[in-house]
Amino acid sequence: MTRRGESENERILSREDLQEMARRMAMLSEHSLREIYQRAYRDCAIINSRTFPSPRSIQELVQAWKQLRKWRR
Repeated sequence: MTRRGESENERILSREDLQEMARRMAMLSEHSLREIYQRAYRDCAIINSRTFPSPRSIQELVQAWKQLRKWRR
């Protein structure tokens, strides 16, 4: 459930949503996942003191990073 004034992008993903995201990322090619990671990395850049990444962007970045680390082992 989103709070008042919160956009869909600001919504924090549930544990089930994160598991589904991880499952989908595991089925991608390494090249596709690297593109997702790079886009999420750019989205998470803090440009100035007024711009911060959305929680969803950070969660996507972390999930992509985790999958890339799994493949590296």
